[in-house]
Amino acid sequence: MAPLDEDPNRPDPHKDAVHPGDPQTSDAQLEVQVAATHGLPGEELTALERMETEIEPLVENVSAEAAPAVEEFMAEAALANEAEGAAVADESRFSDTAGLEGASFASTEQGPYISFQHVCKSFGDFVVLQDVNFFVNPGETLCILGRSGVGKSVSLQIIMGFLKPDSGTVLVAGQEIAGLSEREMQQVRQKVTMVFQSGALFDSITVGENVAFPLRERGNMREDQILLVVRGLLEMVGVAGMEDHLPSDLSTGMKRSVAIARALAAQPSAVLYDEPTTMVDPLMGNLLCELIQRLKTQLHLTSIVVTHDMRFAEKLADRVVFLHEGRARFFGTVAEMRASSDPILCEFLAMDELILPGRPATGLEGTN
Repeated sequence: MAPLDEDPNRPDPHKDAVHPGDPQTSDAQLEVQVAATHGLPGEELTALERMETEIEPLVENVSAEAAPAVEEFMAEAALANEAEGAAVADESRFSDTAGLEGASFASTEQGPYISFQHVCKSFGDFVVLQDVNFFVNPGETLCILGRSGVGKSVSLQIIMGFLKPDSGTVLVAGQEIAGLSEREMQQVRQKVTMVFQSGALFDSITVGENVAFPLRERGNMREDQILLVVRGLLEMVGVAGMEDHLPSDLSTGMKRSVAIARALAAQPSAVLYDEPTTMVDPLMGNLLCELIQRLKTQLHLTSIVVTHDMRFAEKLADRVVFLHEGRARFFGTVAEMRASSDPILCEFLAMDELILPGRPATGLEGTN
């Protein structure tokens, strides 16, 4: 992260001749005019400009003292994520057939950031994953759905390299990871991080020290910068003022918020969330959902979310994969999922309707 001292040569987007909020300016025209104003290719400032135009910026709830440091930190992450996504898109491609039925695969020139291709995993005689295929493109969100014990969390552990697949190809950040050493996987984990159900915080150090840990590991930030960024990140995720508390003092939802703050401190390109709304109250669940969505939009984070919550998935997902009895029974968009006639998937969705009353009718009632 650059020092906090103001750079006199740094363009000020607030003083641009063309304001990004002008409704008469198209995105394409805006990028051309931004390029002309700053003397840089338009795409180099796309992330920063988009952050400026967001209705609810990430720093909205951050104190005035910490906001400049956090805004700079987030803008740096957004630009890096766009560059990372573009690099991966140039290097990798995914088959548009992928061996699945019941879902359409959009043919695209963009390669996936993470993908499973014919992945199998067993523990002894128990088959957890059998010929599973799915992908998530850079900057998109994939939700993994299914009943308990169908391999959702195992899939995340394979992506992180904590488990090895028995067969198949797993691409993470555009590279095959099955044959990587632990040291090489550490490099991958600098780009892809995971928010565990438990939060997986360090119990013996404070909340602030937990979030500061990846910042101090970077070794390129002053301590005053670190403290400001930590404060701002905690304010951003809804746990302001908790720096001096121990994780044991926090509720389950607050631990997950702190875990997200710690993940963001590492400036990853992708975040994996394991059941982020399980065992939290509806208010905290909604806060986490909105936060994950804003992180995707403003930081261009690639996300994979394991969840049982269909409302959560419908708000977040660009694509959904439904696991059943070790197989990817469905992979596609939420709209395609709702239109599917697959009896197992329809049963799952109908049960969700019963468990979560009050959802608008989907047309699936009576299809089982």
